[in-house]
Amino acid sequence: MNFTEWFQGFAGASELEWIATVAGFLCVYLLIQRSIWSFAFGLVQVSIYTWIFYDVKLYSDMALQLFYIGFQFYGWFIWRRSQQEHGEVIVNRGSTVEYTSWMGAVIIGTIIVGYFMNNNTDASLPYPDAFTTCASLAAQWLLSHKKLLNWAFWIVVDIVAIGIYWQKQLYPTSLLYLCFLVMAIIGQIQWYTSWRNTTNTVSNAAPA
Repeated sequence: MNFTEWFQGFAGASELEWIATVAGFLCVYLLIQRSIWSFAFGLVQVSIYTWIFYDVKLYSDMALQLFYIGFQFYGWFIWRRSQQEHGEVIVNRGSTVEYTSWMGAVIIGTIIVGYFMNNNTDASLPYPDAFTTCASLAAQWLLSHKKLLNWAFWIVVDIVAIGIYWQKQLYPTSLLYLCFLVMAIIGQIQWYTSWRNTTNTVSNAAPA
């Protein structure tokens, strides 16, 4: 593919894809800021992508968006109950057992979902698609519960997703996930800094 073909595909993307792209960017930006308003933009993004992924036969990703719709309400409910005085949520460190268990679940889920999609549907890229679906569900659960390393899961998801969407010629979406990748790295740094500051504040406030 030369630059002209890439630009034509990028410029010719649908209005719906562009709306979802902008909403997704704003969603992740607000997540980094630990703002509960991220879930409003997230709801717009995932609702539109449900149709987009169905249209390009990425059925695992389509199903994922349906789960995401529920997660927007679930995450909003949890974050609303755990805010600091300025509205940001408090970061939870999480445990090694918790993260390891989720990684194992992602691997098993990818094998099962990928096998099903490969043998029972006309899904495109069934195993990579299944991986982003399973890993995204794990990352979203960790994010909803404010776990510190949710961003590490998102970083891996974004790297794989960029390749998938580029191959499917969803160029604005590929660009969006490249932005997501950069923002996930920033999010991991900022959430770690917030967690360290909170931990140090609690330690300093504890009686000697």
